[in-house]
Order: sequence, then structure tokens, then C-alpha cells
Amino acid sequence: MHAAFPFTAILLLLLLLPLSSAAAGISYSDHCGAIVRDPPLLPSPNPPIITPKFLALRHAHVDGSANNMNKGNSEIPRSLTFSCNKAYKTQKDAVFKIEGLLSLVGVGYPRNQTRRGLRLVHFRPPRIPVTPGDAWNSISFSLSGFWDSISGKLCMVGSGSGKLNSNHFVLKLDYLNSSNIFNSLVNGTMESIDVSNEMRRDPKLMSILGVNVKTYKYELIDKEIESNGFELLDDMTSVSFGVEDLGQNMCTYMISAGVVDLDYKSDCNSVNCNFLGRGNGNFTPSVMYFNQIECLDSGRVRFLLGFGDFGNNGYRLPFEPNKTLVSEGKWDGKTRRLNMVACRIFSDGDEGFVGECLIRLSLRFPARWTLRERSYIVGELWSSRSVNESGYFGRVSLSSIKNKNARAAGLTYEYKEIENARKSCANKMMQKGDEGKYPVPLSPDMRFDMFGGNKKVKDLWGYSSPLYVDNQPYRLSSVVGREAKSTWEGKQNLSKMINVSYTLSLATSHDFRLSSEYMQIKSFEISAEGTYDLGSGHLCMIGCMDVGPPKVRVGRNLSLDCEILVDIQYPPLNARNGDALKGTIESKREKSDRLYFEPFELFASSFYAGQAKESIWRMDLEITMVLISNTLSCIFISLQLLHVKRHADALPMVSVIMLIVLTLGHLVPLLLNFEALFMMSHNNVNVNFGNDGWLEVNEVLVRVITMIPFLLEVRLLQMAWTARSGDGSQKNPWISDKQVLYLSLPMYIGGGLIAWFVHLSRKSYQRPRIHHLGYKRQSLWGDLKSYAGLILDGFLLPQVLFNIVSDSSVKALVPSFYFGITFVRLLPHAYDLYRSHSSAWSFSYIYANPRLDYYSTAWDIIISVGGLLFVLIIYLQQRYGGRSLLPRRFWQRSTYEKLPVATA
Repeated sequence: MHAAFPFTAILLLLLLLPLSSAAAGISYSDHCGAIVRDPPLLPSPNPPIITPKFLALRHAHVDGSANNMNKGNSEIPRSLTFSCNKAYKTQKDAVFKIEGLLSLVGVGYPRNQTRRGLRLVHFRPPRIPVTPGDAWNSISFSLSGFWDSISGKLCMVGSGSGKLNSNHFVLKLDYLNSSNIFNSLVNGTMESIDVSNEMRRDPKLMSILGVNVKTYKYELIDKEIESNGFELLDDMTSVSFGVEDLGQNMCTYMISAGVVDLDYKSDCNSVNCNFLGRGNGNFTPSVMYFNQIECLDSGRVRFLLGFGDFGNNGYRLPFEPNKTLVSEGKWDGKTRRLNMVACRIFSDGDEGFVGECLIRLSLRFPARWTLRERSYIVGELWSSRSVNESGYFGRVSLSSIKNKNARAAGLTYEYKEIENARKSCANKMMQKGDEGKYPVPLSPDMRFDMFGGNKKVKDLWGYSSPLYVDNQPYRLSSVVGREAKSTWEGKQNLSKMINVSYTLSLATSHDFRLSSEYMQIKSFEISAEGTYDLGSGHLCMIGCMDVGPPKVRVGRNLSLDCEILVDIQYPPLNARNGDALKGTIESKREKSDRLYFEPFELFASSFYAGQAKESIWRMDLEITMVLISNTLSCIFISLQLLHVKRHADALPMVSVIMLIVLTLGHLVPLLLNFEALFMMSHNNVNVNFGNDGWLEVNEVLVRVITMIPFLLEVRLLQMAWTARSGDGSQKNPWISDKQVLYLSLPMYIGGGLIAWFVHLSRKSYQRPRIHHLGYKRQSLWGDLKSYAGLILDGFLLPQVLFNIVSDSSVKALVPSFYFGITFVRLLPHAYDLYRSHSSAWSFSYIYANPRLDYYSTAWDIIISVGGLLFVLIIYLQQRYGGRSLLPRRFWQRSTYEKLPVATA
């Protein structure tokens, strides 16, 4: 015990010595002394200054293409974030000691992650899936140094971790104590230091370009407002952000709006549309996003305005200087507009500066939404120069992505197509649904995931959600659900028509065109409004869809196709397992119209909140049934092993073909991924499971208990095989099993061919039988797996044939085995009969899986009768003889007579 201590201490010392020597090699005086000297700190008490905006950089641009930082990824921009953790005053005025953390992030889309677990169910619709790119790569550095607030010079040294040649760095920034829009950029470099070899120091590993967040002077926007540089666009009522926290409320609303679409009002072939400047050639971006710098309670704001193409729509774009504008703005309380001035950023890779502040923006936040206009933000971007002046560019309209979730105070919805919807839906609304209660209009049950397709698109999926119900915004929460129930409880039995507005988001795995006039897309969104019949669960709406090209849109309203009819039938809240939401999306145009598209059939892949609770209970029950069935299999096989050990003469008379069928039947579930029974794809139900470990425990139990009967059956098969092979006199059982193989194999093959022909005879497209999990037409492999389950249900067939061929009356199988295993195989079919007549729902087949056997009312009865018939035949054969059930002429018995023995 004591001898181990010195060894451990020596080992730790050896490990720490290189680290301490490396840290000692980072000398602030050597690398930063000429920039900002390191004066001593003030004597205690000298508490640190801790303010988020003391010194900070957010999403700064990093250029390391000339070095190994971007090696292999020269086209991937990098972003940098710096935060000051602590600042201390020194004995020299205006010089502060700074301690901070710097993070370098490789721009990319984070990979999708799958959560495991079972208990927690969320009824949140999925976002439209996208192909994930590279995972986020992050490198962090702890730095310390000094900042001169007069000159703005900052120099820091420190170390970090990451896939770099060196872990020691020097950060140098020009960070002014106060700034305006023209000197608001922060320039700097990060240098790598190799302590072991000073000659390998790279003096310019990365150049940095960021934005100053310290004391800022709003000068340009005030001058522009005084000179009446902003004109009224049109009369529109905007939402109010209140007086308190005005700036933060407005900025939060703008950020939640996401990406803003650009609509060019002029023909870019005849008018200059390049508002970003000369360095971008003829680049005309199609989207813009807001990157917040500062938002003050007075309504003054600063933003980096990033621009990109349609491919980046929906994602935060990286800070690229030649595709970014730096702006400042001020809220106009009278007109309820945000007026902004924007300037271009010029960068040669080493340093950046602001210039050419010729761009003006005026943003409004509509207080009223309609079918055709549901944007958070609308506005215009224009040039402050006249048409004849150099640098002029055509006007650009701004409109944020529609149908977002956040709501501002005072935002209302105006229905303008209700009469049109009622006329178009008159015939459809006469079709009444089944009797029962239907979803309450403001409840979470009105929101659903869906899948579907038409003749061109087979794998469509997405979600649909209400936007407004009458004049109330739709919000998904349990509180709202309870309020909605109490509000509409008295109207449940009335055939009341309720005005509703919806959004439908759909996507597929490949690009397609709805028609010759539509652009090629992979996803699309439909805005809809219409009426919901509370008494029948029928929803019928008029929809609008954007058909314009993804880039350089001209005339936004002209790119909307509003001749679309959306028809949805909700099932009752107490619907049976086979009932699910159905619907269609169809064009009202003639087939000869260039905007006509083939109708889409929609089916829900989600379910009601009450059904989800029932489904959780059902999954618990089915997992328990799996565990019980496998446990019983272990018991019954163990009793058979005990029987053959006590009766050695019985072992050779057990059919090897039967044991092979049983063994392979237990092998298949082990080869299949059990987790696939729980985790649904996007074509199925959208469910997130809580991560409480409950699923993992049951998965292990099921795998272990499934493995045990498989091993016991292998042991039984090995014993039967050895018993026949070890004794040369045991030839008749082998001959009998060969005859069983000759008899059973043609039957198995014939049944397989019938299953194949039935599969081929199905039509290429048929109206599916809808289940709550969605419909997916069974593949040939799926049909063969179901047929394999049928063979396993009749596992006693080879033993019946073996007894007939060998005319055996030996009790080879103990009753608990052949009856018990048959009971285990028939129990899922009895459960399926109960399940088919039950109203409880389940989003996963864990027990009695239709993909692993034939399950229907007819098949359940046929298989159950056949299994019990085999049990009866085995019992009679072992009692009266293998051929006792055949006509007497097929009996072949040898008669032996006892002869007297002569004695001498």
C-alpha cells in the first residue's frame, strides 16, 4: 500500500512536468509586450469587472485558407466567438487585464441524433427533413492578456485543444472603446506558437474580422431620419412591442421570423440588382437573415444582414464579409416601422472596413394576416442614390417565411376566402363522418403528421397545424387544450361550422415538379383557410402555394396558386385501431391548365392524445406478453430435455426436421433489430421517447429470454442428432426423417410459390387499408417472412409425418412440450383477435407483429384450429401408433409369435 504511493506520485509528476514547462513557455512579454505592456494589478481589493459586453465577439469571420486551419476545407468558412470572463483594473489608467474564452467553430449542419427511451411522447410535428452535413467542429482556447482602452489594442496568450499542430496561441485585436458604424469592425489575428521550436512560428495563422459591441454611437440613422430619407411604403397596421423592453421584444420577434425572402421589383437584366457591391459580380441573393448585434430599450438596433441563395433557406448563414451588410436602425413609434441604414463591408482577407452606406431598409410587422400574406416581416430595401447615379440598384421587397409559430400581441387573422371555400366544399361538407366526438378546435388533436402521394410522388410526408381558429391563435400546450375543451364542450353535439386557417408543410426524398409551370422542388408549403364541421370532423379549405422560381422573384403575388382544395376527414376521438385521418390535396384547375397537378392522397401517421395514452399501455402489455411467451418457451423446452434424459429411447424418435424448424424460428427474431420495433421512421408515426432507460432494460430482457429458448432448442437438436449418429443401429429414424423431408419440402415450397403468386397478383397501386401507423405496401420479402411465421405455427407437421412414416408409438414428445409450444404460438393469434375488436391504439407492433406472421380474423381462426388439430394427432399417435388415424389398409404391422424353446 505504501510502496504504491511513491510510484503514483512520481508518475503524476512526470505527467505534469511537460504541461508546466509548456505553460511556462508562453510568455506574454515576449509576444505581446511591444503591443500592450503588462502593468501590475491594483492592490487588493480589486474585484473583477464582469459584464457580458465588456469585450466580446459574436460569429466573427475567420480566414485561415492560407494556412493549415482550412486544409481540405478551403471553401468552408469559419466563425469565431470570444467572451470576456473577467476584467481587472491595473495600475496604469485605461489598461485592463482580460481573461476570456475563445471558440472557433467550423460552419456545418449538426448531425441528426436519435434519442432512446419510451415513456415521454411529444405531439410536435417534425420539421421538413434535410440531408445533414458535416458535424460541428469546435476548438476552444483559454486566453489572458491586456487591453488598452485608449488605443484599442488587445493582446492575449493562452492554450487550447483541438486538431491543430500547436496548442499555444497569441490573439491580437484592434478593439475600440467606442465606435460608430464606420469603425465598428474589429480586425485582428491569431498566431500559433510552437514552444519547442520558435522558428516554426506562423506569424499569421488566422485573420479575424468581427463587430464591436462596446459603446456605440447611432449617428448615421439619426442624420438619415432628420433628412427624411425614409418614405412611406404603403398604409399597413403593425404590431406593437410595448414600451418596456421594446428593443429586445422587437429583436426576438425578428429573429423568430427566420429567413426573409427577397423579391426583386425590377428586371435584373436591364437594371442593376447587385446591392452587395462590386466584389460579388452578378450575385443576386434570394434570402436574408438577421444576426443580432445590439438591441436597446429605446428602440435602437444593430444587425448584421447576411445574404445567401435558396439552398441555405431555413438555416443561419455564416458571416461572409462580401455577402453581409452592417446596419443600424431606429424604431418609429408613430408609423410603427423599423428604419435602417446599411453599409457594405470590404475585406481583402487581412483587414476589413465599412463603406458605401447607400442602402436603406424599412421594415414593418403586419398586425393582420390573411391567406395570401402571413409574413412576420415585410418591407423594402432600396438605394439612396437616384437612377442615373453610379451604384444605384433596383428596389427589393422583403417578406419573411410564412406560418411561423411565434405570435405578437395584437396580431389577428382576417378570413377572405371563406365564401369561396364554402362554395367549393359544398358537396364535400354534405358527407357526414362517423358518429362520435371529434377533436376540439383549439386542442392538440387538430395538429397531425401525415404521409401520402400521387401518381408522380410516392413518398410524401409532412405535418399540418392550425394557425388560427376563428379569431384565436392556435397554440400547442396542455393549458390551451384544457381551455379549449371547456370552451367548446357545449358545442360538441352541434353541427357548427368554425372558421379555421392552417399550414401544411410537405416534403419528399427527391426533387420533383408538381406541373410544367411549377419550379422543381423537394418540399412545399400550403397556406389554407376554410371551415371545420365540429359535428362531423370534416375540414375543407382553399389553399395557396408558391409556384415562383427560387431565385430573383419578380412580383410575389403573381407567383401564388390559390386554386387548391384541401379536404380532411378527422376520425372520431374513440375511433377503432383501423380508422385514421384521411384527406386530399387537389387542384381546382382544368387538366389542360399549366398549373394543374395530380391530386395527393393524405393519411395521418400520428394520433390523438388519448390514443397515445392507450398506446403506451398497449406497448407495456405487449412487451409483457413477449417476456411471458419466451419464459414459457424456456420452461416447455426444459421439460422436453428432462424427458429425453429420463427416456433415452425417446430421443431418436424426435423429428430432426421439426427441431430445425423450431430452432430457425427462434433465430430470426435474434437476427432482426429489436430496436426497430420501437423507433419509427418518418413514414411512420412521429414520436419522441423519453430517455429514462426503461426501453433499454426491456430490450435486454427480451434479447436474453429470446436467446435462452434458442440455446435450449440447439441443445435438443444436438442431442437428437448425437443419439442417432452415435448408435449405428439407429438407421430407421434417419430414413424416416429423409422421407419427412421429401414430403414436407414440396409442401413448404408450394406454399411459398403461392405466397409469391399472391404478391405478384396485387395491383401496383391499390387504395390502402389505413392503420394508425400508416400504410406501406408489403414487399416480397415481407410476404415471405409472414409465410415463414405460418410454417413455424405448424411446427408439429414434420413430427406428425415422422410418426406416420416410422409408425412409431414411442412417447418422443412430452405433452407439456407439444401442447405448450403450440399454446405459445397460438397465443399471439388469440391476442390479435382481441386487438382487432378493441378500440385501443398502438404505434408499434411488438407482439403479434403482422410482418412476421399472418394475422387477420380468418387466419387467426384457421391457424388456431390447425395448431390444436396437430396437438390432438400427436397425442393419438403416441397413444395408439403413428398410423392409427389412417385407414386400416395403410397399416403395416409385423406379427411376432412366441415359439416354445426346446430344452434338453
